[in-house]
Amino acid sequence: MPPTSTTYGTITSNPTTFPSHAKHTRRPWPELFSLSSFCLPISAGDAKARIKINLSYFRVNYVIIALTILFLTLLWHPTSMIVFLITFIFWWFLYLFNDNPVVIFNRPVDDNVVLGVLSFATVLLLVLTHVGINVLVGLIIGVVVVGIHAAFRGTEDLGFPGEEEENGLLSVVGSQPLRPTSRYNRI
Repeated sequence: MPPTSTTYGTITSNPTTFPSHAKHTRRPWPELFSLSSFCLPISAGDAKARIKINLSYFRVNYVIIALTILFLTLLWHPTSMIVFLITFIFWWFLYLFNDNPVVIFNRPVDDNVVLGVLSFATVLLLVLTHVGINVLVGLIIGVVVVGIHAAFRGTEDLGFPGEEEENGLLSVVGSQPLRPTSRYNRI
């Protein structure tokens, strides 16, 4: 029989399969609408890069904006509004304000899969209530509004998770001094 020993003071945990950047969080609204961060992109490539960065950084905020626009297109259709509010409950608990990954059969589900399934289910259920044109118009307006915002909002002031360790205080503390300290100037 192999010897068994208990080691106290060690912490065992299951490592998560998600990278740290895949964690979705809702960013503060003043940061999203900061007027000082809006400027024209230099080129189409710059606009494309801004859209990519802003969509990943403000993902939850953009989903809330798109859902709000979709809701506003349903104002004169009470049945569709009820269906939307029921699906919004699933959005709320599974995506918007859920800090932990969704787990099905003891396996974590990627945020993109949850986003895709909720989007498809919302559109499908709303189309089944015979408001397909309203849903299409709402989605087009939502994509245009989010795309314009993402293209014109600068990305220089965004703080990404983990950036503090790479470029912030920790790198300043552990970096080399600007001037060599071994040489002194004689007076």
